[in-house]
Amino acid sequence: MYGDPTVQNVTNSGAAGVCMMNSTWKNEQHQSFINFICSFLNANSFRLNFVPIAPDLIFNCGGLSVAFIFVTNWDCDNVTSFFSRVKKLQGQFANLYVVIPLPTREQNDSFVRSYFKHSMELGKPTFVPVLDIEMGFEKIVKIALSRGECKRQGILSKLKAERKRSVENMDIFIKVVTSIPGIDNHDANALNQAIGSIEAIAKASKEYILENTDLSADKAEKIIRTVLDCTHLTPSPLDRYYKSRESYLQFDGLECEFTSFLVLLIRLKIFVERHWILKIKGPS
Repeated sequence: MYGDPTVQNVTNSGAAGVCMMNSTWKNEQHQSFINFICSFLNANSFRLNFVPIAPDLIFNCGGLSVAFIFVTNWDCDNVTSFFSRVKKLQGQFANLYVVIPLPTREQNDSFVRSYFKHSMELGKPTFVPVLDIEMGFEKIVKIALSRGECKRQGILSKLKAERKRSVENMDIFIKVVTSIPGIDNHDANALNQAIGSIEAIAKASKEYILENTDLSADKAEKIIRTVLDCTHLTPSPLDRYYKSRESYLQFDGLECEFTSFLVLLIRLKIFVERHWILKIKGPS
């Protein structure tokens, strides 16, 4: 039906990458499914090798290795050894996925109960439930191709850099907003989730803050007044320096759009400190 898998191994140049299949796992599958796998890999320009490896499948694609545990028959009565194997391989492979066909309600419920019973951490590794084994293998190939392409384009490193920048911006936001007297971490987080930035806070009304956060009326009024007063401060040498640098700053090859945001945060912090000192000492 699909041809001789040995012949396909020879004729395929493996332009997309290499699929290594666990020899023991292969022998446990029906020959028609192995033929399907060989045909599908050949259509996607993968070379197939049968080798003794710990996972069921390893794809080398775009300079990245992605390992898979492929359970083609979920056994509701033998889950402990399965999850033990998953945890063991998770410690050995940085990129591990677990693909499980769960065509029936009983199998799905069994898997969900077992997953939480064995204290699995969400996303470590990623589990991919599917309806049948053919769909499962197609998902495996798509995951391998997409991860390989991300590696080639450096997308993962850019996403990590963007995530790091977001965390740093959030830390700055929390520190500056909580420097306003009477505003704590909870208030700052609520403002960040509901409004999102200092610029947005400056444009928001007291009523909007009250409707979308659990802040009191006094706190909302204090935040609005402080931010508005801050935005009318006379430009400082620090402002002019950062403005002159805006068109030159980059972050890991990406356009840097938070320079003016950083300037506003610094100015807000300076204003709060000045206001607090004057409140304590009184005008000179």
